[in-house]
Amino acid sequence: MAAELTAHQLIAAHRPTLDQALEAIRTRAYWSPHPEHPKAYGEHGSLDMAAGKAAFDALLGTRLDLGQPGTDGFVGGEISPYGIELGVEYPHADLDVLLPAMKAGQKAWRDAGAEIRAVVCLEILKRISDRTHEFAHAVMHTSGQAFMMAFQAGGPHAQDRGLEAVAYAYVEQVRTPDTAEWTKPQGKRDPLALTKQFTPVPRGIGLVIGCNTFPTWNGYPGLFASLATGNAVLVKPHPRAVLPLALTVQVARDVLGEAGFDPNLMALAAERPGEGIAKTLATRPEIRIIDYTGSTEFGDWLEVNARQAQVYTEKAGVNTVLVESAGDYKGMLSNLAFSLSLYSGQMCTTPQNLLIPRDGIRTDEGPKTFDEVVSDLARSVDGLLGDDARANALLGAIVNPDVKARLEAAGGLGEVALASREIANPEFPGAVVRTPVVVKLDGAKPDAEAAYMSECFGPVSFAVAVDSAADAVELLRRTIREKGAMTVGAYTTDEEFEQAVQEVCLEEAAQLSLNLVGGVYVNQTAAFSDFHGSGGNPAANSALCDGAFVANRFRVVEVRREA
Repeated sequence: MAAELTAHQLIAAHRPTLDQALEAIRTRAYWSPHPEHPKAYGEHGSLDMAAGKAAFDALLGTRLDLGQPGTDGFVGGEISPYGIELGVEYPHADLDVLLPAMKAGQKAWRDAGAEIRAVVCLEILKRISDRTHEFAHAVMHTSGQAFMMAFQAGGPHAQDRGLEAVAYAYVEQVRTPDTAEWTKPQGKRDPLALTKQFTPVPRGIGLVIGCNTFPTWNGYPGLFASLATGNAVLVKPHPRAVLPLALTVQVARDVLGEAGFDPNLMALAAERPGEGIAKTLATRPEIRIIDYTGSTEFGDWLEVNARQAQVYTEKAGVNTVLVESAGDYKGMLSNLAFSLSLYSGQMCTTPQNLLIPRDGIRTDEGPKTFDEVVSDLARSVDGLLGDDARANALLGAIVNPDVKARLEAAGGLGEVALASREIANPEFPGAVVRTPVVVKLDGAKPDAEAAYMSECFGPVSFAVAVDSAADAVELLRRTIREKGAMTVGAYTTDEEFEQAVQEVCLEEAAQLSLNLVGGVYVNQTAAFSDFHGSGGNPAANSALCDGAFVANRFRVVEVRREA
């Protein structure tokens, strides 16, 4: 088909945004081109709130035919955590037909160069941004996030992470010049002279294995990093969260075609119930890059068995907050209560273990015993979630039965300081909504260790009594080293303790937040500034986003000629 988007149009439209993103990752200052407020959408072709909801409703019960080669049927079956059957059907692929078709477009995509690839990716992101309200409902009804969180995390924040990956990809590809004139003096003889050409070349097809809880936020970094570095990308969504990524693929295929490239550079691999095609795909020779977010068990399997591919994993860890002392006790409790409650704790960054000296802590309100700190935290959570409407807006819905089962079993692990309660959602009676549970454990007891040294994903936290602040630091070190951590938090007014915690996090490569009492929480990270994960502990072998996340998705091939 003839190109509808010329290179000149794409560069004119998106090069300024790319340049701003490059400056943002250099300075690490706050910047985002994607508004966080729902009312910011609706102008310049964007869908407003009503139009976005109508667009989502129009998808229900339909077949999303992407026009992919090798489609041998259609599959579906998503049920919203809010109790709605989505009824959307997606193409099922014959991989022996689809994968060769995807590879066919890579030569032209490679030859287009880093800048064109980047601005095409930015056009894809722009069109997704224009449909943020529609995508927000798709994320909400596949992940169980409350609408506002689905809007922000599944919309602008996910788009920021995608753009961030494009910016890093561009930087790494243009680090080496396209051409160079090389001259080596030879004394009295004529110099040696060569003309050298350097081309970033893709590894092959990138596979994105999507997750249930954050399909776009976790999916976009790898998707856009691979596409921007010249690779075709096959998206294998989680069976319970297909729609947001299927819409993403649909937009990408449209833009690629309009820009004069093969739409099959982006494709979807939906699966039949119980088919489990991730292992099959991950070991195919055509797959040369894998991005995965999910369980440690499958992430470890990928790292061992997908030997033909560069594998980027975000798995699981045991996130820890150390409470040694507090300069703003009420602020600490409020911040922790929000962190434990947001999206029912179903985030890879939510704190699980709260390490508190059994003899208590110093605060600006005077000394507090271990029991007082825990009961005050429980009251803070109760106060935050006491109004059911507010609670629904923060908690969202439990994403799957496994999370509900872990929540219900947690009470048997120790003394319950804060019991979980059921909350009705008037708008969605089928939603399973639960408040967090906090369980007190004695860190010195072996049976307690079995609980707090295992990840318990969901709205479950353990208040662990430790013998001293020094013991808390050593337990933190062992937890990160053995189990990994996506986040670490600490509260202290003691400079020596702060330095000890920081040193552990530097040595064990864990991201640390100190004394958060305001509107920034340990389980949130900002694109262009914060690193999500470090790639240096067992929770993840990569960071979102740094140079290492993109640089090995392509190689530079050199052609030398006599000058």
